Amino acid sequence: MLELLAQEAPESEFEQVVARARDSGARTAALDRLVRAKDLSLGIRALFARRQQREAGLSALVDTARDLTLPYNLDALLKVITRRSRLLLGLDMSWVTFHDVERRCSRVRASDGHASAITVGFEVPMEGGVGRQATQRSGPFWSADYLRDDSFTHSPAIDDVVRAEGLHAIMAVPLQSEESTFGVLYVADRRIRHFAPDEISLMSSLGDLAAVAIEKTRLLERARDEVAELAQDTSRAKDSFAAARRSGDVHNRLLDLLLEGRDLQALAAEAATLLAVPSLLVRDPAGRDLAAVGEPPELDDSALLTLALDAHTEGRPMRSGDGVWVCPATAGDEMLGTLFATPSAPLDEDRVELLRPVARITALLLLMRRSAAVAEGQVRDLLFSDLLSGCEMPPDQLAERARRLAVDLDQPHVLVVARPEGGIRGRAVVWASSYAYRLSGLKAVDGDCLVMMLPGSDPGAAGEALSAELTSVLGRPVTVGSAGPATDPAGIIAAHQEARRCLEAVTALGGTGVAASPRELGFLGLLLSDSPNTVGFITATIGPVLDYDSQQCTELARTLEAYFASASSPTRAAETLHVHPNTVSRRLERITELLGAGWQEPARALEVQLALQLQRTRRALVRRRSGQADRAIG
Repeated sequence: MLELLAQEAPESEFEQVVARARDSGARTAALDRLVRAKDLSLGIRALFARRQQREAGLSALVDTARDLTLPYNLDALLKVITRRSRLLLGLDMSWVTFHDVERRCSRVRASDGHASAITVGFEVPMEGGVGRQATQRSGPFWSADYLRDDSFTHSPAIDDVVRAEGLHAIMAVPLQSEESTFGVLYVADRRIRHFAPDEISLMSSLGDLAAVAIEKTRLLERARDEVAELAQDTSRAKDSFAAARRSGDVHNRLLDLLLEGRDLQALAAEAATLLAVPSLLVRDPAGRDLAAVGEPPELDDSALLTLALDAHTEGRPMRSGDGVWVCPATAGDEMLGTLFATPSAPLDEDRVELLRPVARITALLLLMRRSAAVAEGQVRDLLFSDLLSGCEMPPDQLAERARRLAVDLDQPHVLVVARPEGGIRGRAVVWASSYAYRLSGLKAVDGDCLVMMLPGSDPGAAGEALSAELTSVLGRPVTVGSAGPATDPAGIIAAHQEARRCLEAVTALGGTGVAASPRELGFLGLLLSDSPNTVGFITATIGPVLDYDSQQCTELARTLEAYFASASSPTRAAETLHVHPNTVSRRLERITELLGAGWQEPARALEVQLALQLQRTRRALVRRRSGQADRAIG
């Protein structure tokens, strides 16, 4: 037996010695001594194996400690810890969780070994399992067969995951800092296994080393972040100082050009050089080019107008979807112009900020050049105010004032009153000034409404166009009333009042966001109008029927009157007319061809009846006038 121990023979050779003695007929006493010697030898052999295993474990622990002293980021460190934990005891899986006190769970941060359910991000409940026992005891806790072990409280969620992974033996080791337990290190095997005290001690030591390494790495990462943030703050301070100096240099250079009496084109060329952009365009509020450097790209004027209004309202440069930078040149609340810079590459923050001094100097030059134009704008507003208020100035003097401002009061003009939902704001006023200037009209602000006098003879079309553009610019509904045309100062006052009544009628009818003139309001337009166009209303409503009766000598109008008088009954209408019902039906079909399919709808039918009544009254008045004339002659 001693020779076998010295040779480190396998356990089977010890058993063979006893078997040979038994086969050779050894006496019982000698055989008992031999069996005892064999058992003692195997015990000594197992003791040596455990010592070797303990030495190997301690060696692996030392190697692990050496690995954990290397510089890692936190994720890389956790991967090293889980891999070393699994290999230290030769198990199937290992994972690390960090506690989330607010969510009452422990979240997996790293894992090693083949896993299908326990992956990074998986939330482990804190209300049960070996992890909770280890946290409460501040020491390792293990189970040889987890699902069949009733010595601790189970969590259904953890049991499901253990079942899905096919795990049996699980050990949990708490990760502790000086203040508290912040996580748990788990190792597990897919076989039933009892952990020896040496193995538990190894895992406890590994948990202590891992906790220290994790805390050190966290402190290092926090320190690196603070250093990086401090470096960024320092860099930003330096950049801010440098940007301020560059902004001041740009401002001074352009101001020198202005004092030298250079024009806007020279100013734009120098600004393009300072901004390092190949194309720079300056436009006035009406969208006309004032200066251009380089070849500007194709611009979507409507989109850029909206963006220019946004930039003016917010008081900062803004970028379009095509990469064009828009910066307003303003003096107070007045937009004097707009800069459109098209860079060859995206502008950095410094060059974007340089747009501001360029815009300020441009605004100063435009203000100097357009001081007369600003005065003219004030004169135009004063003229419109006098026209709307009924100034007592003789008409010829008013006309002369208007002619000096390129406004011909003898030409037809329509009056439009627009009310943006939510009230008048700076952006709406800026747009109104630009719109009136663009169409050679006049504008005024009256309470929560914009009032505009525009050249033209179609109030309905003018109202629709204004409503559509202003709604697009503001992004909210605009209700519009329009009237006209007016061809003299008195007509302007009347048209303004009529447009106001149209707006009030549309509002009363719930037509928010609708544009309407007396023509669109139908018979309501007759009630609202100061000079109702009765003949025009009759012609527009039943003119085709009257023309057909006149040309074909038919009685369609009389049939319509009988039809409405009989509550829309063809049979009763036929009795009134003394004709066959089929005749009435054919006449109604002809009327439908002339007036359209919707003439019997309630709103249309009401207008048709009103037109018939007006036509009947007109005929009676004409006959009465003719009879009086005949009697006078006789």
